[in-house]
Amino acid sequence: MNPTHQAAQAFEAELELLLGLISVRYKYNLSKEDLFWEAIQSDRGRVRQNGPSDAQKAYPTRLGIKGPLVYYTDPDCTGRRVKDTYAVKWPEVADVIWWKDDLQPYDPEKYLGLLKRVVAHLNTKKATLYVKDVFVGADPEFALPYRFVGEYATHALFAHNMFPKDLKGVKDVAARRWTMLNAPSFVCEPARDGCRAEAAIVIDAKNKVCLVAGRADYCGVVKKTIFTVGNYLLPLEGRLSMHCSANVGMKGDAAVLFGLSGTGKTTLSADPNRRLIGDDETIWSANGLCNLEDGCYAKLIDLSKQAEPVIAAALSKPGTIVENVPPLAGKKMEECDPQDLDLTDKSITENTRFSYPLSANPNVMPGARGPHPETIVLLTADAFGVLPPVAVLDPEQVMYHFVSGFTAKLAGTEVGVTEPKAAFSACFGAPFMAHKPSVYAKLLGEKMKQHKARCILLNTGWSGGPFGVGKRISIGHTRALLDAALEGKLDAVEFETHPIFNLKVPKSCPGVPSEILNPRNTWKDKAAYDAQAIKLRDMFRKNFEDKGFTKLGIRPVM
Repeated sequence: MNPTHQAAQAFEAELELLLGLISVRYKYNLSKEDLFWEAIQSDRGRVRQNGPSDAQKAYPTRLGIKGPLVYYTDPDCTGRRVKDTYAVKWPEVADVIWWKDDLQPYDPEKYLGLLKRVVAHLNTKKATLYVKDVFVGADPEFALPYRFVGEYATHALFAHNMFPKDLKGVKDVAARRWTMLNAPSFVCEPARDGCRAEAAIVIDAKNKVCLVAGRADYCGVVKKTIFTVGNYLLPLEGRLSMHCSANVGMKGDAAVLFGLSGTGKTTLSADPNRRLIGDDETIWSANGLCNLEDGCYAKLIDLSKQAEPVIAAALSKPGTIVENVPPLAGKKMEECDPQDLDLTDKSITENTRFSYPLSANPNVMPGARGPHPETIVLLTADAFGVLPPVAVLDPEQVMYHFVSGFTAKLAGTEVGVTEPKAAFSACFGAPFMAHKPSVYAKLLGEKMKQHKARCILLNTGWSGGPFGVGKRISIGHTRALLDAALEGKLDAVEFETHPIFNLKVPKSCPGVPSEILNPRNTWKDKAAYDAQAIKLRDMFRKNFEDKGFTKLGIRPVM
């Protein structure tokens, strides 16, 4: 018997034992090319409000197999279904998981009933399921085996793009494997199934299962659900899972950049003088840094092809996935060249996305791995215009700002938002953090101390006034500040302490006008600056108090 046939028999028996799937048809570990055509021919569902449930979901462009696959989600799922994401509240994990709006408890009996109904639904319809075996993490010492099983070939192709494959040296694969069962054709009934809506995403830590039941067909669900699992498992082993980008300089000096959307995390990590480890999900273990993924899932809306040439070039590469970008007016997608698509078109969603392999970036670290970081960067985009462009943090300040996870939403980005709005997301990725923030903060502090890493707070936001009055800090100045920090040039300069934020602000930095380093100097009305700074400081304090961080052992340093 050949090895491929043996593997096929093994996974079928494993899925029957784990889930009870007995009368489905499997398509196992298909190539990217086969999944491309399967998606076009077979992926069917809803693509517009009140539309049919059997509409075509995936299309080729004019480039055919030599270009990307264009995929359309359900209109109710153009991003993660945050309020429909759960973990089963088994007694073993009830006191461990950080329960919150983004990860709510699911009743074990209701879950078992829902899982049984989803499996019966797939057995009854004799569903065709695509299976893709990948890993979470580029380091074989702790990489997590991950098996995608789902109705859409697009999702299997996404798993292929986004995660390491054929990783050698991983031990106990079958025993440690997590399985995602993804069934978009199922319809949840909230009263019966114990969920909020017609779709539910449920993590079952006891049985190593991720269940996606219903129209939760945004590709990011395949990635972020297992990221949440990694954020649960890895810290239990002393490994720090981080929502961040990471890169390595010419001298072998690694850096980690934390930051929420819009702070410049991806842009600043894509430095021609530094090699990329990853742009979104990174692990810090005893072996150093490694990417959790093997691909990138970039936002496409308003993409500047001049500023992001790597992403622009990858738009035309085979096997990549373009999500929710409309065809050109008056044309079918099959007639469109991917380079001609209107990347400013928000008619479907502002959250248009693009999945492509990490190898599309020409400047990646071998194996997507690197040494222990010398510099930790906490990015924020302060639209209030009052935080300094850069501050050097001591260990207690690192903990405070890490669990705060601050940035600001701009006026006009949401209905009713007429002035900047503070946004706090613990650990710079609260929705995906399965433990309480102090777990990750403690690990970060321990690893920084062990490896003597420095930390800066880098503000890519506004200067001279809030958004609408001041100007955004120039990317040139931001890069100069970052380069100085990475090269250790801020370690021994003269500092002043900000009287409101209690931050150490350098008085000078190569390539940056010294007058902009103290943000108060850039405001014409100094009293207005003081009032705005006090207002933001009080927001920090209120968030810290509301979240109960003092009880978790974090010191209030502001």
